[in-house]
Amino acid sequence: MIPASKWVGGYAEWIEGDTAYLSVAFTWKLDHAFMRALSFRALGHKVRVGGPALFQAKMQHELVELEGVQVGGDYPDAIARHNPAATVASRGCPEGCSFCIVTPMEGAEFTLIPDFPVRPVLCDNNLSALPPEYQDYIIRRYQEAGVPLLDANSGFEPKTFTPDIYERWKPLVNAGGGPWRFAYDEMHGPHGIVERREVLRVMRMLADEPAKRKRVYVLIGNEPFADCMQRIQEVIDHGCEPHVQPVMKLVALSRDELWIRHDWNEQLLRDVARWANQWVWRKAPFREYVRSARSKPRKADESYDEKQGLFV
Repeated sequence: MIPASKWVGGYAEWIEGDTAYLSVAFTWKLDHAFMRALSFRALGHKVRVGGPALFQAKMQHELVELEGVQVGGDYPDAIARHNPAATVASRGCPEGCSFCIVTPMEGAEFTLIPDFPVRPVLCDNNLSALPPEYQDYIIRRYQEAGVPLLDANSGFEPKTFTPDIYERWKPLVNAGGGPWRFAYDEMHGPHGIVERREVLRVMRMLADEPAKRKRVYVLIGNEPFADCMQRIQEVIDHGCEPHVQPVMKLVALSRDELWIRHDWNEQLLRDVARWANQWVWRKAPFREYVRSARSKPRKADESYDEKQGLFV
């Protein structure tokens, strides 16, 4: 039976024997984890805590100083505690993007996990840069297990997404019905100029794929407003769907703590994200966006999925 995909929102906890495990993905969940650690400790449990948030906070949160709390270490398959349908087949990424913690935390060299559990949501950081034979191995594992790949969650890197990579992954990705995901983070500077060229190339390569299955993460706030809007519009003009993510400091202790740079302000960052992520761009350009209006009524049970960055 294939488990349903549902992210818990950046914080997971579970008990094994006399030990309570806390896994913290986002720094703005650290205060909550601190209070939960106090509660578990008061109940007589040992407490072990880990996750990307502690690395991002450089281990300086008061949670680290709690007596009786073990920090760090590896817990195999911890990602399944955040989403029972999620798995990873490799760790690390050679890109070293300044706004991403993967390379500092997991390394620039890939660590392969050949015995990974085959599940529908694959969260590897950079599938297209993996050794070709290991990509083939991952695909073969899915095909042999009869498990559909519903989502390659962290996507592909445009620089390494060649026609060969596309043809390799196309049967598995398209059979699963999930989106082709990649990012368009900047367009200026030596890195940005190359990224724009590669992103445009990839969007042209995917021209025959349905728009709803081409999801492009667009970072905003890291460049001036006009440049970020140009990137969003280029995604739309190439028949893809933008998913906009306002830039945040890696050590933000609140989800509302946006990083204000260039000619942006907090409200503008939120407005552009809502205009894009609620698909208002299908009906009107941003200059006609009305903040008080929603593109569709929100369902009573609708919640924000922090991993996907979507209302689900």
